[in-house]
Amino acid sequence: MSDMDTLENSLLAEIAAASDEAAIEAVRVSALGKKGSVSEMLKTLGAMSAEERQVKGPAINGLKNRVTEALSARKAELK
Repeated sequence: MSDMDTLENSLLAEIAAASDEAAIEAVRVSALGKKGSVSEMLKTLGAMSAEERQVKGPAINGLKNRVTEALSARKAELK
């Protein structure tokens, strides 16, 4: 399992375990905030070769989208 898969599983588990909007916001910041884990991965794209970016770019963006969707869905469940 890659680091990205491990990170995704961890984030999705944290989102599922969030019991209120404050907990969801904390997960969002830790993942997607300025110094969040997914944001840090996106920052590494600039240093990669074009070939690496073509592979990793869509994968990282897909991770970001899945985390964002999970956050939105969990927030809606709690309302």
